[in-house]
Amino acid sequence: MRSVSIVACARHAAVLLGSFLSVGLGWAVLYLAALQMGDNFYAVIPGEFYRSAQPTAAKIAEYYQNYGLKTIINLRGENSGSGWYDAEIDGARKLGIAHVDFRMSARRDMTMEQFDRLMDVFRKAEKPILVHCTSGADRSGLVSALYVAAIAKLGEDPAESQISFRFGHLPLPITSAYAMDRSFEALEPALGFPGS
Repeated sequence: MRSVSIVACARHAAVLLGSFLSVGLGWAVLYLAALQMGDNFYAVIPGEFYRSAQPTAAKIAEYYQNYGLKTIINLRGENSGSGWYDAEIDGARKLGIAHVDFRMSARRDMTMEQFDRLMDVFRKAEKPILVHCTSGADRSGLVSALYVAAIAKLGEDPAESQISFRFGHLPLPITSAYAMDRSFEALEPALGFPGS
């Protein structure tokens, strides 16, 4: 009798655990979907540095009005002839916002040459800055982390928090966007975080 009740308890525990995991996964999927459908806009450093998904011309005008944007850094790169790109360029131009194209891939590790170019862009850009990629999760996460670490000098933990699930990034080695996590780790010595 006792062995039957242990088996029954184990089965019951497994069903409960599976149920909790299914609900948790469901909520995670809903959260990520909501981020993808929204603008994924966040103040990294209020008044200085913001991040988002691909903004529409209307969103650019809203961010300009509410946050006084002076520079947009587009991580998707120059894409003349694409509707999203032409609308972004036109919207920024009409408002007098500087526009910088900085093409990078969420699937490839950032090189030291790219890092150096990005630091130069940060130093020259008039603030407040808006950085964006497609979804505002992976490339925007790494670039925000690099700004927090190298320019704002707020430390390693606040920097790494920019590359997280909170913004829609999945920091899992099985995902192609894990290149953003690897990039940050590889750049840590240049950021003043050796041996971490």
